[in-house]
Amino acid sequence: MPWKDWSAERLGVALAVLAALGFSFKAIFVKLAYAAAPVDAVTLLSLRMVFALPAFLWVGFVASRSAPPLTRHDWGMLVALGLLGYYGASILDFIGLQYISAGLERLILFTYPTLTVLIGVLFMGKSLTRREIGSLVLSYAGIGLAFAHDLQVAGEMTAVLVGVAFVFGSSLSYAFYLSGSAPAIQRLGAARFTALAMLVSTLATQLHFVATQPLSALIQPLPIYAYGAAMALFSTVLPVFMQSAAIRRIGSAKAVLIGTLGPILTIFFGWWLLAEPLSAAQLGGAALVLAGVLLVSRR
Repeated sequence: MPWKDWSAERLGVALAVLAALGFSFKAIFVKLAYAAAPVDAVTLLSLRMVFALPAFLWVGFVASRSAPPLTRHDWGMLVALGLLGYYGASILDFIGLQYISAGLERLILFTYPTLTVLIGVLFMGKSLTRREIGSLVLSYAGIGLAFAHDLQVAGEMTAVLVGVAFVFGSSLSYAFYLSGSAPAIQRLGAARFTALAMLVSTLATQLHFVATQPLSALIQPLPIYAYGAAMALFSTVLPVFMQSAAIRRIGSAKAVLIGTLGPILTIFFGWWLLAEPLSAAQLGGAALVLAGVLLVSRR
């Protein structure tokens, strides 16, 4: 196997690129599932989380075997962050994708670094630097351009506004998750925290499903199961651990920079696989959002 002879940095870069590819494909799988059958967002998310569950159960078990027991504070932190992360952020994102293109969705989601900065300013007593202000201006100008593109294509302002609102809520929920996860990771370790938070998200998703959908909703055509399993494996489990492995080898700064490939990949695959129209405004918006993310991510 050729990668056995690669340096740690080369392997880290490859893992970061593969993680970006996996994350970027999530919106494509969701859109393909919506086109394949009339499945609702809650059922689709429920299938994704159920298919991902065995991997996170195993990681959580292995990471917790020799670790100290969780305190009441630990459980409270895990529940809060699990509800914000892959439950809250995911359900809002899946609903938003019913209204807007995969390309616009990914650009809005990619505002989470700037939203994390704003959360620090509003709730943690931090101040904005000139670089961070510039990042905010670039990011939201880019979203404005991409929004104009989707509005022109869709021709219906209400639907696009609803989709943008849901996906922006998803990005905000994920930013709160990231803001609170740093102390949790320091206390519990990255693998244990990620696995346990994902288990909380999975439980919340299944409770949401049981409360709002009949069990017969789980009876879906084979393509829906295939897209749910593909999301679980290629856009959840593998990229989560690839990203962690990449950060260990090349550091978080480089991993974040490589992750900016994500929106470009989603726009490309949306054009190629979903026949979503491509325009200069959308590409210009993507460039501005990526410039904003790069600006706020630099040391």
